[in-house]
Amino acid sequence: MSGFVQVRISGFGGQGIVLAGVLIGRAGVLEGKSVAGSNSYGAQARGSACKAEVVLAERMIDFPHVITADILVAMSQGGYEQNKREVKPGGLILFDRGLVHPEADSKIKQFGIYATDEALKKFKTQQPANLVMLGALIGITRLVSNQSLGKAIGLEIPGRFRKINLEALKLGVRLGKQVHG
Repeated sequence: MSGFVQVRISGFGGQGIVLAGVLIGRAGVLEGKSVAGSNSYGAQARGSACKAEVVLAERMIDFPHVITADILVAMSQGGYEQNKREVKPGGLILFDRGLVHPEADSKIKQFGIYATDEALKKFKTQQPANLVMLGALIGITRLVSNQSLGKAIGLEIPGRFRKINLEALKLGVRLGKQVHG
């Protein structure tokens, strides 16, 4: 990770967008980084637009919100559409290939992962798709370590859901490494 990274995760309420942001932030703190985060979602919450922002830095953070994202994680077409123009040239968009149809853009790297489809196939539920996406993000960027993210899951997720989330994370890391090469 470079000295200052701005991450935006977008989708709709009910996909675990806010939890994904919390987990990245917690993992960053566990690694001794400065971290700031925020989130927002529509008035209806479940099913409405939702985003989480995380700023990770090796130094103090002056402003706690994403100004121009280095990384966009898009788990819905609406989240992609609303945020794609706010990604820096040379930045990265990671999208759920089953839910998002990206536009070609030579200035931004874009990788698609079938996160929701893979979660349904392996776990018979789409709930851990957010952890599949986080794992893919780590597999591609090494933004935080697998170990720190695993510890964050242990701290933030109730015991009965930890195993499935850790398995989803592992699946996502493998998928991320496959698309990134």
